[in-house]
Amino acid sequence: MTDPTATVTEVAGRRLRLTHLDRVLYPGSGFTKAAMLHYYTRVAPAMLPHLAGRPASFLRLPEGVTGQQFWAKRVPSGSPAWVPRLAVTHRQETMPQVVVGDLPTLLWAANLGCLEVHVPQWREQPDTHDRLIIDLDPGEGAGLLECCVVALTARELLAADGLTAFPKTTGSKGLHLTVALVDTPAEQVSDYARELARRLRRALPDLVVDQMAKQLRPGRVFVDWSQNNSAKNTAAVYSLRARPEPAVSAPLDWPELAACRRAEDLAFTPDAVAERVADRGDPHAALADPGAAGTLPG
Repeated sequence: MTDPTATVTEVAGRRLRLTHLDRVLYPGSGFTKAAMLHYYTRVAPAMLPHLAGRPASFLRLPEGVTGQQFWAKRVPSGSPAWVPRLAVTHRQETMPQVVVGDLPTLLWAANLGCLEVHVPQWREQPDTHDRLIIDLDPGEGAGLLECCVVALTARELLAADGLTAFPKTTGSKGLHLTVALVDTPAEQVSDYARELARRLRRALPDLVVDQMAKQLRPGRVFVDWSQNNSAKNTAAVYSLRARPEPAVSAPLDWPELAACRRAEDLAFTPDAVAERVADRGDPHAALADPGAAGTLPG
């Protein structure tokens, strides 16, 4: 069946056939596939430096957030030859994964229904990391405000170690803190993240847990240090999230996080995020500057 909304366009010299542009991806708001493509086009200048060199994993939702969803890692057959890719070994299998290094690749993936973009904390080689991620995941009875308290304490601990953290929302109830590193062995990054989680638990014993056991988590924030495992991925900054309403893993600056008094203050629509980028630039830009990378203590 032909798609009456399909359009053929050229983006940075690449030919793209965009289909089903009127498909509603978020029924609660009427947010369409065309709106998704427009959003990613608007934020691409800020988003792409954070994706460069990293093999992407996509959460595909071809019919929208109420339809079937599945993870996609392997470059699909029939993909354009110009789509950048990197061979990545998963257990016993090596497969090509997309590296989203430019706007045509980002829009090509989004057109396939890749709503969410996730990347690891490494580029090129999984045994060497150039990012540290602190994943703050609130348990039942806790939320974004509790995560803000933990984030501010984590910032102080990281700063005492000579490290600069950049906060972002997860697009749900939690927060991510990202630290740019010089190339560091993956095991060393994971060990530091685990010890930092312990330090946060000691600093905030009534608020923080550093173990995954669900019975420990009600009313507390789980510091998920395991996200630094080379096999894991984290929602990329500026990625849309598959929530009931359009949501974004949105970059923040520390003053607005410290000033937050309602969770709603840090919940941003795609349009709001795109407008923030247009007005203020990317508050996480330094993460992509090699000169700003830190070194773990010891």
